[in-house]
Amino acid sequence: MALFHRRLCLEGPRNAWEWLLLLVLRPFGRLYGVVGLVRAKLYALGILPAYRAPVPVISVGNLSAGGTGKTPVVDYLVRRLLDQGLRVAVISRGYGGQGVKNALVVSAGQGPLVEPALCGDEPYLLARRNPEALVVVAPKRRLGAQLAVEQLGARILVLDDGFQHLAVQRDLDLVLLDAASPLGNGRPLPAGLLREFPSALQRGQLFVLTRWHEDCPPPPYLPGPVLRSRHVLGAEAMDLDGNRLALQQLCGKQAVAFAGIADPEGFFWDLRRRGFERLEALPLADHVVYDNEVLRQLHALGSRAEIFLTTEKDAVKLKAGQLPCPCWQVPMTLDFLETHALDLALAQLTARIH
Repeated sequence: MALFHRRLCLEGPRNAWEWLLLLVLRPFGRLYGVVGLVRAKLYALGILPAYRAPVPVISVGNLSAGGTGKTPVVDYLVRRLLDQGLRVAVISRGYGGQGVKNALVVSAGQGPLVEPALCGDEPYLLARRNPEALVVVAPKRRLGAQLAVEQLGARILVLDDGFQHLAVQRDLDLVLLDAASPLGNGRPLPAGLLREFPSALQRGQLFVLTRWHEDCPPPPYLPGPVLRSRHVLGAEAMDLDGNRLALQQLCGKQAVAFAGIADPEGFFWDLRRRGFERLEALPLADHVVYDNEVLRQLHALGSRAEIFLTTEKDAVKLKAGQLPCPCWQVPMTLDFLETHALDLALAQLTARIH
């Protein structure tokens, strides 16, 4: 259903039934947008209280519901801050985890302490990629921020998916937009993919066009510096046992690719561009649970394949031996075409710490 909704909002209706469905959803989309507008105004006026952390806070978020690649951007920022010797904490809602009530420490600076089923796949992946970072999951991000600063000694915080989480004040608002379709059909949920009206972009300070390529349309007017970035497949793949192999060595094999992310087709397109011509693809819902039904689908496809290919986000939920042929996870990295505005903003924040 999520994949159908995304296709309907991005590509438009294909038949009379879909036109009717979109027409029915439009009033609900306007109502959703108005609620978000009122909520943001209440925070701006101080009627709804917002927590001010004693350390700098960077928010990474987007206007649309998924699909812009927040995790690689958060990973990029964490790596840069760690390289400067800073004790950085990622504060995440932990979507897909098993109902954390207050705050859960996923990593205290030595890698993951809990399983992805408990904390969510994205926080676990960030903790695994950056074992020196602090990672905290908290539905109320204020509680996670307080824990990270007061108990774990964080000197700078990165809010994962924080643009709409106005209960925590931020010093830098980084807003991500898909370069191919920055605003989708321009409508809020459920008539579109936007979490707020486009006017909410006025709160942003830096804007990142993700998955940019030469054929992308010109972006809409944005009230701040615009950075372009590409998501790039890593040079090495890793199987579920931790063995590594150059991705190029897998290109000639008959492969089944599967992905439970907001935009699985983007992952499949990247694989084909890297040379995987004998590729069968299985798109799955974002944050999919690998239950018996999903594994049954994979086993059926695996009967005519030599290898499976998937994302790191999906691989953290799988174990060696669950699939009928080797499963290789392909990491995604971020390549910025320009970084001057981001460099300047980070330098200003880190100068306050030092």
